[in-house]
Amino acid sequence: MPIRRAKPAESLYAEVADYDLVVTPDAALASAINRRLDRPHFGTFATTPRRLAAGRREQAEDRRAFLKLVTETDHDWKAVAYAVGNVLQCWEHTGRLDAILAYDAYVDDATREVVEVMRTLRTTSKRLSEFEIDDGQSVAVVGHDQLTELERSVLPDAFDRVDLFTDEAFDYPPFHVFESATDIVAALLDTVSARNAEHVAVVLDGGGKYSSLVESAFEAADVPFYGGPGFADDPHHRAFVRLLRLCFRGSETTVGDAVPVLTQLGIDAPIADHERRLAAVDGLSVEWLRTFRDRLEDRTFAEALDAYASEAGVELSRLDEELGSLGLADEPVTDGAVDRLAYYLQTYEVPVDRDNEGVLLADAKSSAYVDRPVVFHLGMGEEWTHSAPKRPWVDTETQFERYVGSFQRLLQSGDRQYYLVQDAAGGEPITPCLYLGDLLDEEFDRFSDLESVEHRRRPRSTGDGFDRRSTGIDPQSVETVSQSTLNSYVNSPRDYLFGRLLDTPDQERFVEGNLFHDFAEFYVNHPDVVAAAEADDLVDAMIAEAEAFFSAADETLRRRKYRIGMDLIAEYLDEEGPESDDFLTPASGWGTNFFAEHFDEPVDSPLTERWFEDDALGVKGKIDLVRSPTQLLDYKSGRKKRASQVVGGAALDPPADTPNFQAALYMTYYRTVRPDERLEFTFFHFLEPMADVIAGDADLEDALTTVTYHPVAFDEYVGSREAFEQLLDGYADCRETFEDLGYAAYEEIVAPLTFPETTDRGELRDSEFAERFTAAVDAETAADVDAEKGTDQAIREFNGVRKQAFFREDLDAFEAFVDERLDELNARRAGAERFPIDGLAGEPNYRRVDNRDLLLEGDR
Repeated sequence: MPIRRAKPAESLYAEVADYDLVVTPDAALASAINRRLDRPHFGTFATTPRRLAAGRREQAEDRRAFLKLVTETDHDWKAVAYAVGNVLQCWEHTGRLDAILAYDAYVDDATREVVEVMRTLRTTSKRLSEFEIDDGQSVAVVGHDQLTELERSVLPDAFDRVDLFTDEAFDYPPFHVFESATDIVAALLDTVSARNAEHVAVVLDGGGKYSSLVESAFEAADVPFYGGPGFADDPHHRAFVRLLRLCFRGSETTVGDAVPVLTQLGIDAPIADHERRLAAVDGLSVEWLRTFRDRLEDRTFAEALDAYASEAGVELSRLDEELGSLGLADEPVTDGAVDRLAYYLQTYEVPVDRDNEGVLLADAKSSAYVDRPVVFHLGMGEEWTHSAPKRPWVDTETQFERYVGSFQRLLQSGDRQYYLVQDAAGGEPITPCLYLGDLLDEEFDRFSDLESVEHRRRPRSTGDGFDRRSTGIDPQSVETVSQSTLNSYVNSPRDYLFGRLLDTPDQERFVEGNLFHDFAEFYVNHPDVVAAAEADDLVDAMIAEAEAFFSAADETLRRRKYRIGMDLIAEYLDEEGPESDDFLTPASGWGTNFFAEHFDEPVDSPLTERWFEDDALGVKGKIDLVRSPTQLLDYKSGRKKRASQVVGGAALDPPADTPNFQAALYMTYYRTVRPDERLEFTFFHFLEPMADVIAGDADLEDALTTVTYHPVAFDEYVGSREAFEQLLDGYADCRETFEDLGYAAYEEIVAPLTFPETTDRGELRDSEFAERFTAAVDAETAADVDAEKGTDQAIREFNGVRKQAFFREDLDAFEAFVDERLDELNARRAGAERFPIDGLAGEPNYRRVDNRDLLLEGDR
C-alpha cells in the first residue's frame, strides 16, 4: 500500500473545532491542535487519554512501581522490573489490571505482588481505569485505531471518529544519500543554526550513533537543543557508577581502565602508565583513586557519592535523591548493589529538568508527530523498527498497524521534510526501516534503489576551522629513518604521523623485550658477574620491573619464562658469542641498561647495542650484537620467522602486507662498513625452544633464522662456483646432471643468460631462461642423464636461494626506495599533501596500526 497522506494539524483542527473535547493518540499532536485554537475555550480542548486522566504532568508509572516494590520487597530487581513491565503492558492491551493472572507462564510471586501494589498505587493506568468522560460533552477522537484498549476505556458511549489520514497518497521527498554518518551531521549543521533552531526538529534513533553525534555537533556549534541526553548520560553520573565498578574489578584493573573517571575528576594520568596495573603504579595521578577504593568497603553509597562530588568539585543532589529513592543511600557499597544501581539507570529514564528551547530532538520509536516547520529524519534504518512485543496478550497484527500508522505520520511531520540516510556502512548495505517495505510498492534493498539524491563528500562550512598563520619557520627535514619508522610509514603514512604526534603507553611486550635485551647486552659485557649471581635474584628483579603489567596469578609462568629466556641467551652467547672486539672502534655509550643499574656495572663493549646513523643512506638503527666482522645478530622474543619470510617482508614493489625492513636496512648500512664481503644477519628467537626446554630436548638451532647478503648480482651468483657446488648438494637428478656437466661447461652456459625476475614456479618453467638453459645442458651431458629434470631442479634451487637472501641489486633498490620515501615524507611534512591512510600496497594492514581509532574509513 502507498504512504497515506496525513492530515496536517490545521485540517484536523478545522474538523474538530466545534467539539468540547478532542482525544488524540499522542501529546505532540494534541499540543499542535491546541496551538491552532482560535476561540476562547473553558477547560481542556485537545489531549491524550493519559493526560485527561492523570493531569498535565504524567509520571513514568513503570519506574514509580519499581521504586515502591524494590524498597518494600525482597524480590530481585530484574525480576521486579520484568514483572512490572509485563503487568503494565498486559493492562494496556487488555484494559484490566489482573488480566495477566490468566497467563500462567508469566505469573510468579513477584508478578502477583506487582498486581496487588498496582491496585493501590495511583498510577496513570489506575486513573485511566477509573476515569470517565462526561457524557454531556461532545467528543471527537482523532486516530481511534492508534489507541490501546486501556486508553479507549475512558471514551464515552457516544463520540465521533476523525481519521488521521486522507484518501490521497503522500508523495514523499527523495532520500538524500550520504557516504557516512559524519557527512549527514555536517549537512545538518550547514542548515541549522542558533537563529533558526526553534523552527527545526531532528528525528533519530534515541539510543543510536546519530544521537551522540548530533548532540556533540550542536554543542560545539552553540546550537541550542532539547530532548537529548538523559539522567544516566550525565558525565558525572556515568563516572560515579564506573568508579564504583572499578573498585570491584580486582588487581588486574589498569590505569587505562580508570582514565575516563580520572579525566572527569580533572586528574591527568601519564599516558605511559595506561597499560600498567593500578595497584602497581605510584604517583599522585592515581593516589586518590586507590585511597577511595581502599576505603570503599566501609562507606555507604551516600558517603561514596559525597567523596566523589567533593573531589570533582560538583553538586550531585539529584543522584543523591535517586539513591534515597532506591533505598541505597544508607546501604554499604557492595559489588551486587553497584550492579543493581547500574541496571536501574540502564532500564528506567529518570526525569530531568530541561530547557525546552532550540532544536527538538525526537526519538523515532517514541514519536509519531513533530510540530516543527522543518524536520530532518536521520538514518531511517532497521533501528527505526520497533521490536514487536512477543506476549500472548498483544495482538501483533493490530500493534504492527499502530507502528506503521505512527511511522507514516512521522514521515510527514513538518512543512518540509528531509530524509538524510546512508546507503552502506563498513562495506555492507544499510537495510531501510521495515515499515518502508510495507508501505512502498516498488522493490528495493537499499535507499539508492528508491528516488534519491547522492551527496559526495564535501568540505564542511560550519565555521572557519582552525586559524592558520605562518610561523616563518621552515619545516625540519627528516634525514634518516629507522626500520620501525619505515615499516609504519609504508603500511600507513597517516598512522605513522599520529605515532609521531601522540604519546603511547608502555606495553608489556616491550618492557619484557627490553629486559631480555638488557640481559643479553650485560651478559656479553660481564658474563662472570651473571655467573656469580643467583638466578632467582635476577628473575625477582625482572618480575618487580614488569609486574605492573600482569596479575599475581601469572607470576609462576612468568618466572619460568624469564628463567628459560635468560638461560637460553646465556647458552647461546657461551657457544656462539663473539671472541674479540678488535675489529670495531669504540662505541659511544648511550641509553640505560636495567642490569647494569642492578649490578652497578658499566656496559661499554663496542659489540653490543651498537648505534648507527648514516645521513648519506638515510638510515639509522641499533645492532643488538656484532658477532664477527661479517655477522650481525638481533634478539627476538616473538615467534620465529623463516628466512623467506624475512626477505619477503622487505619486498618493495609492492610492499608486503606486513612490511619489515629490518634485515634489509641493517645490511644496507653494514655493507658500507664491510664492502664487497658476504654478510649474515641472524635473528635469535630465544623463547622459541621454551617448550622443548621444559621437555628436555631443546636445540638452539631451532631458534635461529639467518639471512645472507651476497655482494654480487644474482646472475653473477648463479654463475659462481658457490652456486654450482650447491647444485651438487641438491636433488639426485640435479646432482647427476651437473656432475656430468662440470663447472667449466656450466659457467659457459649461464654466463649469457639472465635469470627471470619472477618467483612463480610456473612462470620460471615457461621462461626463455629455462628453455635455453635446459637445451644447453642437455646438449652437453650424456644421453643417460635426465637433463630436463636436473635443470628443472636447479632452477627451483636458484629460486629458493633468491627468496632467502639479499643480493646487490636488492639492496641497491632498497637504497633508492629509502630516498624516495624520505623525499615523499618531507614533502608531506612541508604541507604538499595530506598524509594518506593507504600505504604503498593500498589499504593498510590494520593489525599493524597503532592508532586505529584515528584512521577514519572513507577519509583519504
